[in-house]
Amino acid sequence: MSDAAQPTAAEVRAAAEAVKTALDRHLAAVERRSGEDDPAVYDAFNQLAAAAEAYDELLYDRYDEVTPFEVPAADDSLPPYDGPEEPSALSVLIRRDYVVAEPQRLMAQARRVEAADDEGEGVAASGTVHGALGLLFGEFEPEEIASRHKEFGLEEGDSTLWVTASDEPAEPGEWLEAPFEQVDPQRVVCRFDVSAVFDDEFDDDLEDEEEELDTDLDGDVDGDLDTDEDGETERPEVDRRGP
Repeated sequence: MSDAAQPTAAEVRAAAEAVKTALDRHLAAVERRSGEDDPAVYDAFNQLAAAAEAYDELLYDRYDEVTPFEVPAADDSLPPYDGPEEPSALSVLIRRDYVVAEPQRLMAQARRVEAADDEGEGVAASGTVHGALGLLFGEFEPEEIASRHKEFGLEEGDSTLWVTASDEPAEPGEWLEAPFEQVDPQRVVCRFDVSAVFDDEFDDDLEDEEEELDTDLDGDVDGDLDTDEDGETERPEVDRRGP
């Protein structure tokens, strides 16, 4: 970053003061909290996170230094529930991502649908991936495609399901043009996420534990047992006391 684009020392100082103010507000909100999910505490937390992030960026840009703490992002979890205690209506929002892993398999399945359709229009929509997707999702329910995705040449990606509460049901056709635009996170009753990221983190933890175990047994990562001068296998002494 050029010197001209760097923040001034005064701007960094002002950002530090903003963090101090946000800290005081957060502590005051915590001291006055009315319950476990007090929205005032949540708002104060977000303000503190934003102030700390701004200060950290300015500090780095000006002095090439960082703060010794990390505030978790507000997007990591949903805000406290602020919907009706006894919802009279609910909405279920679902998103599933797929990769078209085998286009030929996808189009072959679409051709089967066309062949079974006695009212075919004569134009083979199954000849393109776009047309095949339209045919299959028009023929099968999303839940069936989710359970049979491999048959359709699809590979699962991330998915999420949100259940949101409402005071009253929406008017017919009210939200069809933009179905996901007006979701209020504070009215989400529950959500369920599925992602390969979670599997990767779990696998990494397992690999670390296995590597530590191999090292404890033998001192070698490869896990081979040592032998004595006579060629006999030496069994390592394993500490079973736990941490």
